[in-house]
Amino acid sequence: MNNVASDLVENLTFDELQIGQGARLVRTLSAQDIAAFAAVSGDSNPAHLDSGDGTAPLMHEVVGHGMWSGALVSALLGTQFPGAGTRYLDQSLHFIVPVRVGDTLTVSVTVTAKDAARGAVELACELINQKGERVASGIARVLAPTQKIRLPRSSRPEIHLFDPQARFNALLALGRALPAVRCAVVHPCDEASLTGAVDAARLGLLEPVLIGPEARLRAVAEACGLDLGGLDLIAMPHSHAAAEHAAELAASGAVASLMKGSLHTDELVRAVLARKELRTGRRVSHVFRFDVPLYSKPLLITDAALNIRPTLDEKRDIVQNAIDFARILGVDRPHVALLSAVETVNANIPSTLDAAALCKMADRGQISGGVLDGPLAFDNAISAEAARIKGIASPVAGQADILAVPDLESGNMLAKQLEYLAGATGAGIVLGARVPIALTSRADGPMARASSALLVQLVAQAAAR
Repeated sequence: MNNVASDLVENLTFDELQIGQGARLVRTLSAQDIAAFAAVSGDSNPAHLDSGDGTAPLMHEVVGHGMWSGALVSALLGTQFPGAGTRYLDQSLHFIVPVRVGDTLTVSVTVTAKDAARGAVELACELINQKGERVASGIARVLAPTQKIRLPRSSRPEIHLFDPQARFNALLALGRALPAVRCAVVHPCDEASLTGAVDAARLGLLEPVLIGPEARLRAVAEACGLDLGGLDLIAMPHSHAAAEHAAELAASGAVASLMKGSLHTDELVRAVLARKELRTGRRVSHVFRFDVPLYSKPLLITDAALNIRPTLDEKRDIVQNAIDFARILGVDRPHVALLSAVETVNANIPSTLDAAALCKMADRGQISGGVLDGPLAFDNAISAEAARIKGIASPVAGQADILAVPDLESGNMLAKQLEYLAGATGAGIVLGARVPIALTSRADGPMARASSALLVQLVAQAAAR
């Protein structure tokens, strides 16, 4: 391929191609390449994808897709030799040696024949690995471009891989060595909440105690094909009674956690706060845990569900609850970004004043266990590059584990944007009471409900220790 200028590339026309002339491309196979090819092609053959469940070693180790190697031939023909304007007529490939992660392939194409009447070119194709072994070989027939095309040099499109199941499995692994926690599931009178409780029991996360109208619970179970055998069931006539009885069980120590079913959040939280045995002196708050496709680690958001317009003292408790929770999840010293609309203190924006005060509280030991910075705008909190451009020197910028939002409205919108626009998967938990509460939404799927169960299992076991 001829380079006309550093920012331009050009093809070779049919007339310019000569017998014996060729080109080559070098590429190393990565695990990300395999995952991307599987996602695009739909080929999830376990020979190519290690699911961690023992199904992969059909060939004793994971190997790349054969057609990934073939796609390299296409890439060489379409981008370099002959280049832009090339059209495939035929491709034969004989696969000889499997390609494994880490193998580096040298892909070569050489002109062997030309058909002037059709403008067709035949090329010998050969793929050699770093050991000198022939991986594949074959013949390509293409229509070569008849006109010169000069194009700006462009970067390749990027694929950001996100495997919700893999992230979910990694989360479940945090509780793998822990015993199940006894949990009162309050008024699970719909398919989603009842299925979530049964799934949590099946996964060994919880020992559910179902509390609600017995006839209604059994009718839902029958309609969904759920087996309630082996699960405790306490009959209560309605949701108010179920919430009060669940709080009573928690206050007495009969259960170590609570899970919201098909009742309003404030109904359950009100019943919990009515029991002085369940109060800790700290503000009760909610924390979302999200796996975000374009963020390198789990992200906690607080408070987006309970506290509408928290005061400074309430924000201190909200932040401390989130820090303690992040430490239970294995983050030794969580980085907390105190969000606002701007990254400078502004007397006209109260959230910037609160952020600055919270940082000083952390300096004086009124908040412990984390690294706080704020006010920070959202972009500075999650992007070190954005912070650098704005001249912000911060240990938290681009490394935030926790996003502390100014109020419920902003937090709720942020959480739903991450879920519905960014493809994040999340789970929620209520902290600050004597027992953790799994707070699920009617829109949550089975994975989110199981994740919430896992979170309360971890917090309850930490409290027991």
